[in-house]
Amino acid sequence: MRIAEIYASLQGEGLLAGTPSTFVRTSGCNLRCIWCDTPFTSWQPEGSEKSVADVLAAVDVLYPQHVVVTGGEPLLFADVADLCRRLRAAGRHVTIETAGTVWLDAPADLMSISPKLSTSGPPADTPGGWQARHEAARRADDVLVRLLATAPYQLKFVIDSVADIAEALAWVGDLEVAGKPVDRRRVLFMPQARMPEELATKTAWLAGECARLGVGLARRHHIEWFGAVRGT
Repeated sequence: MRIAEIYASLQGEGLLAGTPSTFVRTSGCNLRCIWCDTPFTSWQPEGSEKSVADVLAAVDVLYPQHVVVTGGEPLLFADVADLCRRLRAAGRHVTIETAGTVWLDAPADLMSISPKLSTSGPPADTPGGWQARHEAARRADDVLVRLLATAPYQLKFVIDSVADIAEALAWVGDLEVAGKPVDRRRVLFMPQARMPEELATKTAWLAGECARLGVGLARRHHIEWFGAVRGT
C-alpha cells in the first residue's frame, strides 16, 4: 500500500477529539473534493510503497495506542484489512477514516465515515474528467449501510452552507429507509474551512445550527491547535 505519512498527534475531529493518536495516512483516492485538505493524497498523491510489516514497525515506535488509518481513501488498499486486524490483535484501538464509497472487510473499533455532499466536486473543466468521476463515485449507499453495520461509527458531514445541512439530513433519512437505523448522536456536522480565521467564523455559525437540529458539532481542533500544517 502507498503511505504518505505516519506520525503521532492528537485526534482533531469527531467523537475521539483530543485523544493522542498515531496516524497512518495512505495515499490515493477515488474522489477529488474541491476543498480537500490533504491534496498530497489525492490531487497529487505522494508517498512510498510499504508492507504491512513496515507500517506496524513504524507504528510500534510511537506512543499513542489509538491508531487512525486515514487517507486519501484507505479502503482502496486490500492490505489495510490485514493491517487493521494485526493492529487490533496487538491491543491497539483502530479508527478507519473513509468517505464510504469503497467496501473492504477491514475491522475497526470506530468507523469514521465522511460522506461527500454534492457541493464537494471540482469544476467542470477539471482535467481528467474528475467532475464526472467524482460525482459518479461519491455516493454509494449500499456501501455505507454495510460500513455502518461493521463497527461503532460516526457519520461526519462537511458543511459549507444551509443547503449542505438539508442535503446531509436527507441523506441520513435515505440511509434509514435503506434499512440502517442511524443514531443521530453519531451524526456530526463539520465546518468546511482550511484556515483558522475561516474556521472560527464557520464554526460559530454551524454550532448554532447543530444545537437547533440536535446533531453533533465536529470541530476541527487540529487547525485551531496547529494551523493548516501537514503532519498534525
